[in-house]
Formats: sequence, structure tokens, C-alpha cells
Amino acid sequence: MAAVRGGSGLAYRPKAGEIPTMPGVYRFSDDSGRVLYVGKAMNLRARLSNYFAPLHTLHERTRRMVTTATGVTWTTVGSDVEALQLEYTWIKEYDPPFNVKFRDDKSYPYLAVTLGDEAPRVMVTRNTRIPGAKYFGPYPKIWAVHDTVDLMIKVFPIRTCSDSAYKRAMASGKPCFPGQIGRCGGPCSGKVTIEEHRAIVDDFVSFMVGNDRRFTTRITADMKAAAARQDYESAAVYRDQLQALDQVLAKSAVVLRDAVDADLFGIDHDELAASVQQFIVRGGRIRGVRSWTVDKELDMSTAELVDSVVQRVYAAASGTEVPREVLVPELPDDAESLEDWLAERRGSKVALRVAQRGEKATLMETAVVNAKQALMLYKTRRSSDFVARTQALEDIRDALGMPEAPLRIECFDVSHLSGTNIVASMVVFEDGLSRKDEYRRFGVAESTDDTDSIYQVVSRRLAHLTSSEPVETVDETTGERKRRKFTYPPQLLIVDGGQPQVAAAARALEESGLTGITLCGLAKRLEEIWLPDDPYPVILPRGSEALFLLQRVRDEAHRFAISFQRQKRKRDISTVLGEIPGLGPAKVRELLKHFGSVARLKTATPAEITEVKGIGDKLAATVHEALTSGSAQPSQASRNG
Repeated sequence: MAAVRGGSGLAYRPKAGEIPTMPGVYRFSDDSGRVLYVGKAMNLRARLSNYFAPLHTLHERTRRMVTTATGVTWTTVGSDVEALQLEYTWIKEYDPPFNVKFRDDKSYPYLAVTLGDEAPRVMVTRNTRIPGAKYFGPYPKIWAVHDTVDLMIKVFPIRTCSDSAYKRAMASGKPCFPGQIGRCGGPCSGKVTIEEHRAIVDDFVSFMVGNDRRFTTRITADMKAAAARQDYESAAVYRDQLQALDQVLAKSAVVLRDAVDADLFGIDHDELAASVQQFIVRGGRIRGVRSWTVDKELDMSTAELVDSVVQRVYAAASGTEVPREVLVPELPDDAESLEDWLAERRGSKVALRVAQRGEKATLMETAVVNAKQALMLYKTRRSSDFVARTQALEDIRDALGMPEAPLRIECFDVSHLSGTNIVASMVVFEDGLSRKDEYRRFGVAESTDDTDSIYQVVSRRLAHLTSSEPVETVDETTGERKRRKFTYPPQLLIVDGGQPQVAAAARALEESGLTGITLCGLAKRLEEIWLPDDPYPVILPRGSEALFLLQRVRDEAHRFAISFQRQKRKRDISTVLGEIPGLGPAKVRELLKHFGSVARLKTATPAEITEVKGIGDKLAATVHEALTSGSAQPSQASRNG
């Protein structure tokens, strides 16, 4: 796709807010789906923004890549080491033409053990084609693999010298030079036979394959036995070996254990759509990632989605493509049947389970985070599509019997905490897009229930439309005439809820005397649309653009109300306790930690307050007096009002 004229914009450029700030790996691809470039980043948003700088500032090769590409995707991971592992895997898999820096294996150092040799040698290499060699890695830095070799040969002294040095030493009977200085433990050093050396090599490989802690257990026992017989010199050697193994274990963390073959499915979904992220782990490393987003025609639980996803993924899979373990966020009701079905396809037992703790649970969290981000990106891009928005507004017009499409939509939601700190929100969408500069928050002083709160808030909003104040203001400096934002009437007014909430809003609308405003309520449970004085709801198709837009408007109002309610509650707590003499932030935290809330603290006696750390009798009496007198005063005022 060619660059869009003006600035550095490319037609496929994602918005900055769509890109996560986490470490991860990204892929640029062309219109045929071919991967052009794979890269890694500690901060995906910061790294990708460099590619979308003004084109004339980019390196020629980079400019050619971004103008050839028609899309960019990314996958977040838990650390930069995981990003490197995944980047390498994808470079090997896709062979991207623009990844010249990482085209061959020399870009990544490995630890190799030449098991095909008479006396296997441990070495650091970038060549992955040595016959009969066992490889460990790749490692992010070459010094990391050298450090590992240095630590390992302290515990498992195997050959490190070159093949030519080995042949000369074995032919002459004189130890090789590395053997003379204690850096080589092969038969060429004259300390072990070929058979004894092979046994040490087997232990070396066994430890590296599984980070096998049986060696640490054995060496610990040997160290204690040597100390018990007062052979402190040997005990010190075992101690040094134990420390070396501990350092290797700390340095060699990978995604999962080397023997783990598993597929992990992270799932995020709402009433209308679901996003699935599959991590394919083979040999403890991520070998591939798959993701897809689907519209939900029916209301499905996470367990039901798992059932559907597992069947879809493995329906046409060969035996080698089905892993020994499938990790999911929730087990479906027919988990045992699915296990049998998977085992039949694989030809051996397959475990379907939920990752509860440890490294697998951590990796599952990463998969779920990727699924959440994919769903958010899907929704954002879908709602930003002009054709989809136009279709949604036209479908809403037809479904609600409106004379024209609702170009301005306002939605109201009420939030409270057990009847206290009642607040409400109003969000505005124009032409299907949010207008955050026109959002409003409302405080509700007194209310009997949600319907009364809805009535109050809608009445207050409509009062601005019937106000005698001038609609336009004039800037005294420039003379420019501006229309006050709050005076634009909506074509569609939505409340979060069913018939009771709609009836309350209808009463406020009727009392205002305004016409030309359509009113409806969106009930969350079944996504039903309720109209005033209509006993039956309007049901929109679950995959329709109209329902998708209405749901997004309603969810945005709910989010905005919840955030305001939490802020208000936090301010109230700080105000009540922060004004008491002698009560600093640290003691406020201790009080809230002990009692859980200001409401419970108000009912506590001075003796109970003194149980809190740092609160003496005098301060407890002050807190009790301040809270009881403060709570009594509003009550008296309400009776007088």
C-alpha cells in the first residue's frame, strides 16, 4: 500500500492508544499476507512509533519496508528475553525479506554439546548444523552462554578443547593445554577415561535439559557427608559446585521447562464478541502464536467458548500437532470427553486443565492480556469504520422508528456504593464516535433508588435545553460566536436499564416539554432495547452493527460513572479523616486497614479505636468525637430541611 499524502501517515497506521506499552514482538506484512519484517521491543508503542515518523526522515530501507507493508500486528510477552525468543522463532518460520540482520543462525549464540564425537565437547557456537550435536539456547547475549559454560564445567568437567588439540593430546599422551590449566576435563586431560567422560557428559546434558535438581540434592548430600568426616577440603569443592549450579538455575530461566509441550488459550469476551490468543509451546519455548476474533451470535460463557475453540483448533489437526497438554482459562462441562477426543487424535494421553500457579499460570496471564488487547483493538477499529458506523446508525433509526438517523446520542448511567456516594454520567457520541470533551458527571445528593436518580439527572440535563440563557456566546477579544456545548439536543437519549429506568427518564422528558428526542433503555442481561410504554422490547441481531454501537455507548457510560464514583468515595474518605487533628496519612491508612471503612469506624468505641497501631487514648477520643459529631450534624440538618 502506498503512503498516504501529507505527513508520515500510512493507511494502515494504528493509533498510538491502540498499541500497548509492554514488551513484545511485531510483524509487518504485505497485502498477500507475507511477513516482511519481524522485530522486538521493550515498549511496543515507543518502538512502532519510530516506523511512522515522516517518511523523509526514515532510512531508505526502512522507508521501503513501511511503504511496501499494508499491515502491522504485534504480540505482547512477559519480558525482553521472551521477546527475543519469539522474534527468533518467527524469523526462522517466516524468513522475512527485510530481516537481513537476523537472516542466518549466526545472529544467535548457542551452547552446544557434540554428542557425535568420541569425547563430546561443550562449545559456544552460532552454527546449528553440527552433526550429532545437542543445542541449548538461543541465548540473548554471547556473554550469557560463556558464563553458563564456565559455571557448568566446575560441576561437570567435560572437554572444552578444540578437535585438533584433542587429537594431539590423545596421540602424544600429553594433556592438552586447557587440561593443564584446569579448563578441560576430557580424556585428553589424562584425568578420566573415555567411558567415565561420557557419563559426565550425560549428566551435563541431563541437567541442561531439565534443570534437574537431583544433582543439587546429590551434591548437597556429598558436601554434608564430607563435612561430617571432617574432610573440609572436599566439602569446599562440593560447596563451590553447589553455588555454580544455583547460579546456572537462576540464569537459565525460559518460558517453560524444556520438556513442556503445551498449547495455552487466552480468552477475553463480552456479550457480542470474543478474542482468542493461542500460544504454541514446544520444548518449553513459544514456537508460534495464533489469534482470532469472532462475533458471538449467542450468549456464551468462557467454558462454552473453550469447548468451541478446542474443537475448532484440533478438528483437522494431525497427531503431531496435538500437544500433551492443553491449558485453558476454564474447563468446559464435557472436559473428559474433550480429553478423550484429543487423545484419539494424538494417539496418546492428552491433559486438558486450568493453569493454577507457577510458570504456566504466568504464561496464561500473558495470553489473556494479548486476548484483551486484541478484543479492544477489534472494537476500536470496528467502531471507527465509517461504513460500519453509517450502517449502525441507519439500523438504529429503523429499529426504533426514528424519522432520521441519530447523529447525536447521549447515554446516562447511575453508580453508587450500597446506596451512598450516588453519581451519574452522561456520555456523548456524534456520528457513531465518542465526544469525550462533552462528557458530563453528576452528583446526586439524595435519592430513593436508581429510577429516582435517573429522573433527577435527565431532568437536570434537559433543563439546559429549555434554559433562557443565550445558546451562543461571543468572544470579547475576537468577536467569534460559539455555541455552548451543552445546548445541542440529542436525537437519541439512552439510559442504562430496563422498563423502570426508561419510565423515569420518560417522565423527565415529558415534564421538560421537549419534542424530537427518542428515548430508549438498554438492559445489559439480554441486550434488550426498551421503549416508553411498550410492553415488549426491541431485539436486535447479536452480530449487528447497531447493537454493537449501542453496547459500546452503554459500556462507556458505565465506565465513566464507575470511575467518578470511585474518585468521589476516595475524596470523601480523605476529607473525613484528613481533617481530624493529629491524624496523619500513616495513621489514616492504619485505621482504614483495621476497620475497613469510615462507616465501620464511625460505629467504633474509643476503646476499639485504641486497638489500632499508633492510636492512643487521647487521639482515639478525638477521632471518636470528630466522627460522631460530624455524622450527627447532617442528620439533624436533614430533619430541619
